[in-house]
Amino acid sequence: MIAVLQFGGSNCDRDAVRALSQLGLTAKRVWHEDELPDETDGILLPGGFSYGDYLRAGAMAARSPAMSAVREQAENGVPVLGICNGAQIGCETGLTPGAFTTNESARFQCERVHLRIENDQTPWTSAFEQGDVISLPIAHGEGRFEITDDRLAELKDENRILFRYCDADGAVTDSANPNGSTDNVAGVSGKRDTTAVLMPHPERATLPELHGTDGQGVLNGFKVASTPS
Repeated sequence: MIAVLQFGGSNCDRDAVRALSQLGLTAKRVWHEDELPDETDGILLPGGFSYGDYLRAGAMAARSPAMSAVREQAENGVPVLGICNGAQIGCETGLTPGAFTTNESARFQCERVHLRIENDQTPWTSAFEQGDVISLPIAHGEGRFEITDDRLAELKDENRILFRYCDADGAVTDSANPNGSTDNVAGVSGKRDTTAVLMPHPERATLPELHGTDGQGVLNGFKVASTPS
């Protein structure tokens, strides 16, 4: 069962449950003050505006009761995926390095973007090949990924950058970077590749009638990560 954590201000939790269910996965919303169910074999941190983004996006939710259990589960290899506000929470919790800050434009941006697959050897990217270009929507005001040069070099050395903003042909350019993220980074993995965060919304790209199904490949990572090798 995939536990979709619900915080005060979450607004993508129902979308996430619907998208996971569509893929044949059992998903359930879990209030952040409650204990994770015993049958939890995956965790999704959804998008939204937890705690109204007060202080800074994700900072307060990162200190909610459930996150200690999430960290423990992640360390044990249980798949954990943070999306948008969930990505901000993941970084604030230390599940992944870096931070997400105010867009370079200082505006909320809601649009479709292209992403290039940088590492196809993780559960979240195994449906694709390295260099593939996929399309997902974004909807954020604080999506700019920031990280020090040393930590960025570490991520590159360890092949932990999963997605980078690019144009339709796969070129990673400044003009294809919607929010000013360092090195066009859109998603990274944690110390284990079963933990990852990304700013775009795969749960909003799973229905053919809604302009694409690329998000299915990302969310199918829960199946891949739970399958014995």
